[in-house]
Amino acid sequence: MNVSFNGFGENVATFEMAANVEKGVPVMITDNGKVSLSTGPFCGVCVGTRNGFAAVQLTGYVRLPYTTAPSIGYSKISVSGGKITADNSTGREYLIVDLDTTNKIAGIML
Repeated sequence: MNVSFNGFGENVATFEMAANVEKGVPVMITDNGKVSLSTGPFCGVCVGTRNGFAAVQLTGYVRLPYTTAPSIGYSKISVSGGKITADNSTGREYLIVDLDTTNKIAGIML
């Protein structure tokens, strides 16, 4: 790809971790101000952890591994097994701006 979307519109908020969360994984809200590893639609991506807290990127560009490729453009996706997957029934809609089909990674605008 000849362009970079890194840094575009990034916003990060700090949440308490309700369960094990690692850098680079999609997370979901599980309680008041708490996040855990997502098992469906997700609110953002963990960009760092420390002392029981997670920094979560809520907007901007992220690259995430996928199991079933979403379509370029607006597509509904959710998380299964720590990876995103196309999910037209219960997924949340995101803008998919690039796909690396060799490494199975999608570039997404949150």
